[in-house]
Amino acid sequence: MTSDTPQHPIHQLPLTGAASSLAPPRHETILPAEPAGAVDALHAALAIPDASERFSALRHVAADHPTLLEAWARLSESSLAAGDAVGAYACARVAYHRGLDRLRREGWGGTGLVRWAQPSSRGFLRGLRALLAAAAALGEEDEAVRCRAFLLELDPDDSLGVATYPQVPGRGWTPPPIP
Repeated sequence: MTSDTPQHPIHQLPLTGAASSLAPPRHETILPAEPAGAVDALHAALAIPDASERFSALRHVAADHPTLLEAWARLSESSLAAGDAVGAYACARVAYHRGLDRLRREGWGGTGLVRWAQPSSRGFLRGLRALLAAAAALGEEDEAVRCRAFLLELDPDDSLGVATYPQVPGRGWTPPPIP
């Protein structure tokens, strides 16, 4: 390799004059899998039939595994279902911000794909969806709209059916169950 040759060549850039109307492919960021013990604890908590006991178990899972994004997202969903929009918003914010931090560590630069089809991405996307729902419940329509748009940008396959949500989710809107 000569000194004129880049150490890390750039790939997938369009050639000058070649189909400039075509956008380059978008990078997909895939998060690493969550630790098996944390996932097992989450599944055990979710299997508890009583809502109050399940919520308590989810709190313990989040306390024992604070980096488990899905635990925070599920706490948000449970809080919202119990009528606690403020608690739901706080938990969704934790899932969302921890997820952004993790995505950045994996090379995500603020754009690109994060798909539901990748099981390891679901905790983050579920947290973002929970943030949309909690923001709507609090009447934070601007934030709900941004979350909706972000979900569609991250996963254009729309595995969560976000395109069917209202353009401006507001108070009284309840998200459908996740498919």
